[in-house]
Parts: sequence; C-alpha cells; structure tokens
Amino acid sequence: MRFSHFMVAGIMLISIHTAQADPRNVALLASACAVCHGTNGHSQGGTPSLAGLNKNYFVQQMLAFKHGQREATVMTQHAAGYTEQEIRLLAQYFSEQK
Repeated sequence: MRFSHFMVAGIMLISIHTAQADPRNVALLASACAVCHGTNGHSQGGTPSLAGLNKNYFVQQMLAFKHGQREATVMTQHAAGYTEQEIRLLAQYFSEQK
C-alpha cells in the first residue's frame, strides 16, 4: 500500500513541473504533498500535518531536505525537485491552511 502511495506521489511530482513557480498553480504543487500529508496539509496518519505551519519553519525544513542537511528518504527526493521559489509558494500556501 505504501508503495502505491509513493508511486502516486512520484507521478504527481513529475506532473507538477508543468505548473512552474506560478502562484496561481500553487494548489497543483501542493497536491503532490496530499498523498502523505493529507488534503490541504491535514494529515490523517502518522505523517506530520503541514496545514498552519509557520512559513519560515517550512522553508527551513524543505531547504534542509533539498540540500541533504536533514535526512529522510522520501522528503529528500521530493524537496530536490522543487525550486526555492516553489518552496516559498508552498510555505505560504500551507501557512494559510487552517
């Protein structure tokens, strides 16, 4: 079951690159996160919720994953696929989810 989640997340991650770092497409960028972190960042499982997170904290953590300063098999791979601008857009989006 978890493998299928990773497959879906991978496919979504590939497809979001057509969205680019456009604020109008941030929901599409965030949809790749929904597989593990829940719709709009509201996790229903053991994965942390992203909804309501502090923007700066989100950016710090994502950049740490991206640059290999924080280890996590899946998140390191996901973060590597985002630009800093996309990470900042996601941080804004998730900070506004309540």
